[in-house]
Amino acid sequence: MTLQKTFDNPAAVPPPAGSFSHVVRLGLGGDDALLFVSGQVALDADGRVVGPADMRAQARHVMESLAAILAAHGGTLADVVNIRSFVTDMGLLAEYAEVRRGYFSGPPPSSTTVEVSRLFRDSALLEVEITAAVTGGQGA
Repeated sequence: MTLQKTFDNPAAVPPPAGSFSHVVRLGLGGDDALLFVSGQVALDADGRVVGPADMRAQARHVMESLAAILAAHGGTLADVVNIRSFVTDMGLLAEYAEVRRGYFSGPPPSSTTVEVSRLFRDSALLEVEITAAVTGGQGA
């Protein structure tokens, strides 16, 4: 089997705020692939933080961005197998978890959540990166 790597920045989300790709698609043969999605922060098209000091608003924006990136590669949030979350205040974890539960049904993916002292934007409260296994989806 020959693995094919594709680096992509789907038009459905703002361009990266640095020199990285939003997603790397590792083709496994046919339409099957693993998607490695870079950490998403709640930024609007102008690079401003959405919902400063509002974990629920930021969590919704991040989940919508992740869903849009997956959709660009034939996937959905149901394809997520691992999620890594970085929060700046564990006291806001319940708010994040409440929003996150609304986006994932069925068996939850494996997960790691850690508290960090800050993210790359001062008012960002959350960054989430995922790995998804897409089967039979359309490639980018």
